[in-house]
Amino acid sequence: MTLLLQNLAGGVRHALMSALAALIAYLPVHMLGGTQAFWGAITAIGVVQTEFHASANSARNQSIGGLVGGLLGLWMFLLFGDGLGTFLAAVFFSVTTCWLLRVPTASQLSGVTATIILLVPHTGTPQDMLIERLSEVGCGVASGLTVVWLAAKLPFAPKSA
Repeated sequence: MTLLLQNLAGGVRHALMSALAALIAYLPVHMLGGTQAFWGAITAIGVVQTEFHASANSARNQSIGGLVGGLLGLWMFLLFGDGLGTFLAAVFFSVTTCWLLRVPTASQLSGVTATIILLVPHTGTPQDMLIERLSEVGCGVASGLTVVWLAAKLPFAPKSA
């Protein structure tokens, strides 16, 4: 098989896994009335890699980053209220905390989650936003890992999967 066809086959396989994982993460939350079910789909797409070990690492980063950024974003909001300073402090402490926990690869996602908690418009309390966000991350992580694991079990799966 030519290199172009190999790349096309790999790209199509990855795209199918990403789309399926996103759908699995999105639909249940959406059908239950979740107004921001897209966060689960985004997480699922971020988790799906071409092989399971890489997906598991991404899932760990998504989970730890979401938890650290969400909790610190909420904590900063409860202590200092809304504002640019609160947002900046939450991002700063979220990223720093991931480094202190020896998971620097989760630091970007912690900053992103703190940003979502503090800057993305939502209805309800920041506590509600945290619970929703962590639930959506959980759905995305679970669907992404499940799809990659199942795809690796298919008889025609590439050897590296």
